Amino acid sequence: MDNQKPVAQLTIEQATHEVKELSLQVEQWGREYYENDNPSVEDYVYDRAYQRLVELEQAFPELQSPDSPTQQVGAATSSDFAKVEHANPMLSMGDVFSVAELMDFNERLQRNGVDNPEYNLELKIDGLAISLVYENGKFVQGSTRGDGRIGEDITRNIKKIKSVPQTLPEPLTIEVRGECYMPKEAFAKLNEQREAQGQPVFANPRNAAAGSLRQLDPRVTANRELSTFIYYVPDFQTLGVTTQSAALERLSELGFNVNLNNKVVTTQEEIKAYIDEYTNKRNDLEYGIDGIVEKVNDLALQEELGSTVKVPRWEIAYKFPPEEATTVLREIEWTVGRTGTVTPTAVMDPVILAGTTVARASLHNPDYLRQKDVRIGDTVYLHKAGDIIPEISTVELNKRPTDSEQYVIPTRCPECDSQLVHLDDEVALRCINPMCPAQIKEGLAHFASRNAMNIDGLGPRILEQLFERQMITDVADLYHLTKEQLLTLDKFGEKSADNLLTAIDTSRHNSLERLLFGLGIRHVGAKAARLIASNFKSIEALMAASSEEVASVETIGPIIGDSVVTYFSNTQVHELIAELQNAGVNTEFLGSVQTVSDGPLSGQKVVLTGKLIEMTRSKAQEWLENQGADVVGSVSKKTNLVIAGTDAGSKLTKAQSLGIEVWNEQQFQAAMKEDSQ
Repeated sequence: MDNQKPVAQLTIEQATHEVKELSLQVEQWGREYYENDNPSVEDYVYDRAYQRLVELEQAFPELQSPDSPTQQVGAATSSDFAKVEHANPMLSMGDVFSVAELMDFNERLQRNGVDNPEYNLELKIDGLAISLVYENGKFVQGSTRGDGRIGEDITRNIKKIKSVPQTLPEPLTIEVRGECYMPKEAFAKLNEQREAQGQPVFANPRNAAAGSLRQLDPRVTANRELSTFIYYVPDFQTLGVTTQSAALERLSELGFNVNLNNKVVTTQEEIKAYIDEYTNKRNDLEYGIDGIVEKVNDLALQEELGSTVKVPRWEIAYKFPPEEATTVLREIEWTVGRTGTVTPTAVMDPVILAGTTVARASLHNPDYLRQKDVRIGDTVYLHKAGDIIPEISTVELNKRPTDSEQYVIPTRCPECDSQLVHLDDEVALRCINPMCPAQIKEGLAHFASRNAMNIDGLGPRILEQLFERQMITDVADLYHLTKEQLLTLDKFGEKSADNLLTAIDTSRHNSLERLLFGLGIRHVGAKAARLIASNFKSIEALMAASSEEVASVETIGPIIGDSVVTYFSNTQVHELIAELQNAGVNTEFLGSVQTVSDGPLSGQKVVLTGKLIEMTRSKAQEWLENQGADVVGSVSKKTNLVIAGTDAGSKLTKAQSLGIEVWNEQQFQAAMKEDSQ
């Protein structure tokens, strides 16, 4: 697209051809983005093509057809969901891609009789537009935007999102709209899980949120850690407010999660300063943003300005320019995970991207690698998916070496030389040799990890030595290590040996859920392990359970149920469990199963933010949940307590502005100590 002629220089024949080609391309990309939640190009590539189509249709109006992508809102609804007709259309927003274009938009408003308006500037959340309907204060319906007129009924899934209030503090009958999004940390964790399970990864948090929200099984949605920001009310008079900024405050008072980083401005200088501020801050936010939204603040004036068939005339979105860097790909490494998934990683010349040095980027799976057509020696463009995960956008074909050859996908495991296979339901290559050294070592590292058995001091380098010297072959062997053996390891003295043996001994007394997670059962994460352990109480009871019994545990479902039963049907696993029990490893659930009424923080919504020095975040969350607290990811009017470590950011600021109680880490530790006495 960089070599395109200016629109003004095109003949009608040239424009006709380009409009036809662009319409098909934009329509395909739009389908991938809106309907399949699986885009094949970056947002800015779609935006540039879409904007070019708009310019062509403006210059040649006779070429614009009613079914052009520029005349559509969103996309068609899925046949898997019931349809919802929106009482008021859910429109898209117009986009601009430079500050100059944004100022042109404001000047047009003033030329059309809007004198010196106030604007409310808001962050453009990278998520999925949703509508929530309440009757007499009770949540009754949630839906997607769909094509703007007809959306999908996702009420059951919306009910699984903690930030959506089920009951309002006032008996209002009201529709509110906003964005459902996936926090960056949850996005990164989900993609890691999907990659380990051989599933396709999500391209960005927006598609992850959309794919999670449009699940037929609400239990999947519940496990995806989604959140929301609400920012619009079609009938603002219901709230008794006259400005957009006041509407946000009122929505927050009603218990909705609202992004209060908005700012009311009147001058170009203020607008530019806000854009600069959040261009610099975007990488530090806990959620993804892809621009700034400018809205006329006066709600009556919004109503007067109205909208076109597709976009409101009173708001516009400034889209951030893509933050990319170019570098040269030198090698593709293949690594074997603990479940046998074999993953390619691009090794590149180091380059600065979004404030960090990047030299490696996951290529996820063979299909992804083929789709990108990445080759050794290529000059590639890098960006950060969701502002967090380094990813290759495209290859600069003009700089491809003349002797370049298509990369050949390996057929044998890089660790054990076994034949690699594609399982039917996966995009990943997998080594299915149970004795593959890489899988065993990865499994040992997982077993010893902080969220599993938490064997402090047993890092990858030590495990590598223990394995290579044949001191351990499985996790049960860890409990038979001697001080004499440890002293033979490189740079391992008496104190190190004593500390490690103490840590191993301590791990014998962990509760069952840590052992279950540490065993690395496919699909069983830390949360699922705790739910299963608290339900079955002992490993004997779990091993005797059917897949239906495991699946019936709240939020678990048939996939995990089948995986657990398949794992424990293996005779080698039975032998391993017997070895662990003989070594004195506890196999019973030791935690308390508390209800919302039996802990000192019962029913309290608590937010953890910042870095904790004396404990891990997971340990803090575990203690809070044992006291009956509901640990949530964002601050709202319904939050009861915020625990702030060092470098606490916007969550602490919001808590202070809302008058919510805040503890520092010392106060939190004092509460834990008092409870233990």
